[in-house]
Amino acid sequence: MPIPPSILSLSTCWNSHRHTDGRLLAEEARDLGFEWIEVSHGTKISLLPGLLEAVAAREIKVSSVHNFCPPPVEVLMDAPDVYEFTSPKAWERNRAILLTQKTLAMAPRFGTDRVVIHLGSARVRSITDKLEAMARGGQLYSRDYCNLKLKLVAQREAASAQALEYVRIALDQLLPVCEKEGVRLGIETRSHYEQIPNQREMLLLLDEYKDCPWIGSWHDFGHVQRQANLALLDPGLYLSQIAPRLLGCHVHDVQWPMKDHRAPLSTGGVALEKWLPLLPPGVPLIWELSPGIRRDDLVVALSRWQEKFSA
Repeated sequence: MPIPPSILSLSTCWNSHRHTDGRLLAEEARDLGFEWIEVSHGTKISLLPGLLEAVAAREIKVSSVHNFCPPPVEVLMDAPDVYEFTSPKAWERNRAILLTQKTLAMAPRFGTDRVVIHLGSARVRSITDKLEAMARGGQLYSRDYCNLKLKLVAQREAASAQALEYVRIALDQLLPVCEKEGVRLGIETRSHYEQIPNQREMLLLLDEYKDCPWIGSWHDFGHVQRQANLALLDPGLYLSQIAPRLLGCHVHDVQWPMKDHRAPLSTGGVALEKWLPLLPPGVPLIWELSPGIRRDDLVVALSRWQEKFSA
């Protein structure tokens, strides 16, 4: 089943922890068969010079950069949500904006015009993890499960307005930098219902910025499937709604109900054969895999992908 022509890319979240030289990181991706990479959050600053050398030497191409890149120097772990646009603390919101501005300035150095961003989270008590535990325990659609889910939806809706106001303030500060650097922001779909945006908020933001060329959607197949597994959304409807504004996708499989970032076509948790044909041509498809995925399993998955989707 051929799919619309697209860029196939490998996120550095899979192998950046195993390298001290960015050029060797790029070489590993290329040797596996990827001409493109996404420079992911958590890619150490020490790897960036080698990656830039690999790009300059045309050894690798960069499809996208994931915020924050470079990562904050004061954080010693991979933590893309350490600072959120939606934080109740002004200094954290300002730090998130400043770090994103630096990412926007970094993207053109890699030769890409796409930056993936997380927007933050609503100020509600986290319930998604409990829902996932209940689903895993066979309680999906039980009365207790449905009551808890409805409680989350209600609390989330009540917290939406304030979170979106902070998001708009951040985006409006970032747009002049987007225009200056010629870089677009892809708003990523998230795995937890507490996170921003949910399906309604994504559509609202895309509509509010419909005349803005610098803002689009970024579809994460695994994240959306995790919410679908909890009966919180319809993955096909969501994708079809945001497809016209897609800047890219993160592709990974899900071991039911919530173990994501598995190799594509490995667990059968994400119906890629059904969803990929809905994508517009040219959309980058970034394999965003757990560092724990073995190289041999990645090779097998890539072979399956080529057999199934190559024209």
